Amino acid sequence: MKTVILIARLLLGLIFVVFGLNGFLNFLSMGPMPTGLAGQFIGALFQSHYYFVVAGLQIVGGLLLLVNRFVPLALVLLGPVIVNILLYHLFLNPAGIALALLVTILWFIVFYGHRQYLSGIFVQRA
Repeated sequence: MKTVILIARLLLGLIFVVFGLNGFLNFLSMGPMPTGLAGQFIGALFQSHYYFVVAGLQIVGGLLLLVNRFVPLALVLLGPVIVNILLYHLFLNPAGIALALLVTILWFIVFYGHRQYLSGIFVQRA
């Protein structure tokens, strides 16, 4: 099981570093801008420069996973990003849902491996 968690952590980190860097450097062709609400959503993210914040969080979270430092923090940083990616593909642009589901599965595998360090988040009263 440790090998599966290690592979999931490295893949998840690599995915987020590559796609986060792509947000700044545009070295991957993402195809044409989607139409309709999906295009408006992406356009609003770019025009408000909010996309750069998300890309920065992806890079930081991905690097933390790759270097195996502060992995619980990386999971907490990437969790909301993954939720937004899933919701975007679920409601606005179903074409990329496969990668979003893969990232979600990888996140849960890494979460499972580090659940003892994240148990404090689930305390009802502090």
